[in-house]
Amino acid sequence: MSEDAGKAKNENMLTRRKFLTGFAAFAAALSLPFNAKASVWEEYFRQHFTRLKKDELRAILTNMEAELSEKYGKSVTVKATPPMDKVLFGYALDLSRCIGCRKCVYACVQENNLSRNPQIQWIKVLEFEKENKKWQSLEHSNRYYNPDEVPQKGKFYVPVQCQQCNNPACVKVCPVKATWKEPDGMIVVDYNWCIGCRFCMAACPYGARNFNWGKPYIPKVELNPYMHYLGNRPQYKGVVGKCTFCIQRSREGKYTACVEACPVGARKFGNLLDPKSEIRYILENLKVFRLKEDLDTDPKFFYFFSMGTPVRSAGGKG
Repeated sequence: MSEDAGKAKNENMLTRRKFLTGFAAFAAALSLPFNAKASVWEEYFRQHFTRLKKDELRAILTNMEAELSEKYGKSVTVKATPPMDKVLFGYALDLSRCIGCRKCVYACVQENNLSRNPQIQWIKVLEFEKENKKWQSLEHSNRYYNPDEVPQKGKFYVPVQCQQCNNPACVKVCPVKATWKEPDGMIVVDYNWCIGCRFCMAACPYGARNFNWGKPYIPKVELNPYMHYLGNRPQYKGVVGKCTFCIQRSREGKYTACVEACPVGARKFGNLLDPKSEIRYILENLKVFRLKEDLDTDPKFFYFFSMGTPVRSAGGKG
């Protein structure tokens, strides 16, 4: 491709992005009453997160904290904690220990302020038959199992969530750049720029993204008041959300909520760049694999089988 042709292609892409962004904002604005608060209008026409100046971002966070505190009747803090130096987050999951109890799912919903009605879950625990030789395709599974006790005989379980890919297909297809990869490896979403086209959902081979079809509902008493702008702040109707490795926790040096909730220690999380971290030990000493590796998405989410024997637990219903 010639240099001129390349420039023309880039200009056309920018034009389409501007059109889509402008059209989405215009359509959203038409749905607002003329007497809507100024802050509501500002949300629809807000600059992209990566282009916000420090003073602008500080003002946005302050306003957001005040509005959410008033709405939910509790003191809310919203941060925009940046990536830490020399940190690349990764995840490892021991499938020989997972018992399919879904406690990771419930912890994620609570921590990340996900809608209860309509129900949104960023983690999906899939049930497979042990004889199934095609289980890595993920399609031959049962997500809606509901026994009285888990694990069930002859079954095994594979939790799936955002794989935080190094080569994310979802980022490539977003027409307005509402999703991108951060320096610490996290794939994030700016909810104010998402236009709800769902291209990212179609591109993701792991089914890790979720569209908010209705206005998200979070019970006031269950709201997690400790939020991050790119993570667990309440989302809007018509936008796509996904796991962010609990950005509000991990960038503060904490484990993700699902890691802490797992009753059998199947989930491991840490810094891939730290040679002394547990996840590095797993990668260097155990046989690990990644889902759908042939697609060249290069996930930072690894699976492995250890010698541990799963224990039985109540709580299969969900």
